[in-house]
Amino acid sequence: MTAIAPPLHDHDHGQCVAGALARVEQRCAERGLRLTPLRRAVMKALAETHSPVGAYDIVQLLATAGEPVPPMSVYRVLDFLVAEGLAHRIESRNAYLACTHPHDGEEVVVFLICERCGLTREVASHAVGRDLAWAARAAGFEPRQRVLEVAGTCAHCREAGAGPAPAGG
Repeated sequence: MTAIAPPLHDHDHGQCVAGALARVEQRCAERGLRLTPLRRAVMKALAETHSPVGAYDIVQLLATAGEPVPPMSVYRVLDFLVAEGLAHRIESRNAYLACTHPHDGEEVVVFLICERCGLTREVASHAVGRDLAWAARAAGFEPRQRVLEVAGTCAHCREAGAGPAPAGG
């Protein structure tokens, strides 16, 4: 199980959670989808951290909060949130992260993942997306998803003197 790290940078974290919940409410309303209490609880759990969270971590969080839920139910909700563009699956961590903003077709989602503290930032790059689309077309390839994961060390860990991340992750 992965550790769930609190956010390490200064900002109004309540806004992150409120924004994520507002996005899931709006998306469900726009598409006529049901926002179940479990969908809301899983989205809240994802939004409460800036680190990728595993499904079993969410199961444990919900159980601790008095809401025992089978892992399969959490996986179904995570699949729903990813399909609706409200969350991302971080492949290298087998974990999930709340999506911080909508994406357009040519944009590449880039995850900057700190190897020290797990802090993960979602950024978008039209330039990388444009270059990737060109390279894919030249190779006769049609990408299914446009996601790039970049491992390194965040500013907080560098400033704290944590040094470079260990070799090999």
